[in-house]
Amino acid sequence: MALSELYDRYGDRLFSLASSIVSDPAAAEEAVADAFLRLWREKDHDPSRGSVGAYLVVVTRSRAMDKRRSAQRRLRAEEGSVDTSDAGVGVPISSFGPAPDRSAELSETRERIAQALGKLSPAQQKVIELAYFGGLTHRAIAERLDEPLGTVKTRLRDGMIKLRGIFPVGGDEA
Repeated sequence: MALSELYDRYGDRLFSLASSIVSDPAAAEEAVADAFLRLWREKDHDPSRGSVGAYLVVVTRSRAMDKRRSAQRRLRAEEGSVDTSDAGVGVPISSFGPAPDRSAELSETRERIAQALGKLSPAQQKVIELAYFGGLTHRAIAERLDEPLGTVKTRLRDGMIKLRGIFPVGGDEA
C-alpha cells in the first residue's frame, strides 16, 4: 500500500489521537508526520506483530508523549522566566487549543471514545485511561495501582481488544 493511501486511511485518526495527548495542533501534526516518516524510512514494521494501523498508532502515541513531556519540561523551565504585569500577575507567553475547525470533530470523537470506554470493566478503563490519556508507562501504572505488571498489561491488552470490537477504526486493517 502506498504511503499516501496509508495517510488518507489513518491520518485523521492518528491526528485525533495525538491531539488528545498534546494540546498543540502543530505538535500533533508533527507526531503524525514522524510516525509516517519512520514507517517510510526505517521500514521497521513487522506484519507478524500487528497491522500497519496498529504500528502507526503506537509510534504516533509515542511521539506525541515525547512532545508532551518536552513541552512540560519547557513549561517548568519557563515558569521562572514568565513576564509579570503591573499587578504582579504572571502573563503566559501563549496558549494553545484545538483549531476552531477541529473542535466539533474532536468533541464528537471524545464522546464516542467515552461511550466505548464505558463498556469496559472499571479495571480496564483505568489502565487504558492512565496509559493513553495519562501518558503513563505500564510499570508506572502498575506502581500507581499497586498491581502486578503482568496484570496491568493483560487488562490493557484485553481492554484494547474489546475496544477494537466496540469502536471500529474503519475498514480492514492493512
